Amino acid sequence: MSKLSFNSLINLKLTQESGQTSQAPWFSIEEKDENNNQINSYFELIFLKDLDNLPILAKVSQNSNDLNHMKLDYQLVSDNECDVDFTDESTIFTQKEIESALTKEITKIFNLNFDLEKFYKHLADTNDKLAESIEFCNGLRLFIAKDKFECIISSICSANNSIARWTNSTNQIKSNWGYNKEFIVNNQSKTFCGFPKISELKDKDLKSCGVGYREDYMKKSEDLLLNEIDIDEIANMNYDEAFETISKLPGVGPKVADCILLYGYGFMEAFPSDVWIKRIVSHLYFDGKEISANKTRDFGMEHFGDYAGYAQLYLFHYARKSGLMNKLKK
Repeated sequence: MSKLSFNSLINLKLTQESGQTSQAPWFSIEEKDENNNQINSYFELIFLKDLDNLPILAKVSQNSNDLNHMKLDYQLVSDNECDVDFTDESTIFTQKEIESALTKEITKIFNLNFDLEKFYKHLADTNDKLAESIEFCNGLRLFIAKDKFECIISSICSANNSIARWTNSTNQIKSNWGYNKEFIVNNQSKTFCGFPKISELKDKDLKSCGVGYREDYMKKSEDLLLNEIDIDEIANMNYDEAFETISKLPGVGPKVADCILLYGYGFMEAFPSDVWIKRIVSHLYFDGKEISANKTRDFGMEHFGDYAGYAQLYLFHYARKSGLMNKLKK
């Protein structure tokens, strides 16, 4: 495998395993370095759209003691389904072109251009109640979907659903109808799947993947995305226009729309508000008074501004890790 490095504050394990509504976590393995320190490693199949959807097997890894550095190992996947080491002759693209496109993609997926330290300083300088979350969530980053259509389908599937169930449903859809490629990773056989294209899910039995009543929403959304809504053009819209457009999809209410815009497109203004975010915001900012989901969303977007998306992510994980969520359950 060829290698690249990234020097940015990120807690890779926390980011990968935080259950963000965008895509299932990458395949993880346990490794140790020469000093027997834990290395957190994750594998995934990446398709480089800038290079004609060139498939790459990517491995991101991080020593648990160093949150300011992440390593990327990658391997080209050949068209004839055989694993190949990179050579200049193996593809029409040069190694420089591949590494440039891959660096761009990994930087986007792990949101590495976002200045976490600046966000933390803002919370500290304004004495915001969310500042306490930094201790529990240091290095947590948004996990942006590598496939926008996958994000839309998984976000629709996440409504009134557990993380484990929607993740399992998404994985089954990929396994049944996506691009499948098997690799041996640390003596383990692992099949990596790309999410099906929009047209490839037409007439498929999605209920067999455990999506339940959401199948109808997904089918109608597919039709709109094929005929009326340009899934890529949404990225070029402002937030309000993008929110209005994505809300046209069946099964997409305000919370799901904001999840898609935040985790699928990186709209930092989005503030997804479900029952838990409502309870957390009420407890921290409204003395426990009952507030609506719409008021929660409006408060988050106004109070946190350009940091709204990260604030929502940190609020949720702070509540989970600090014990606040258990308190609010009572």
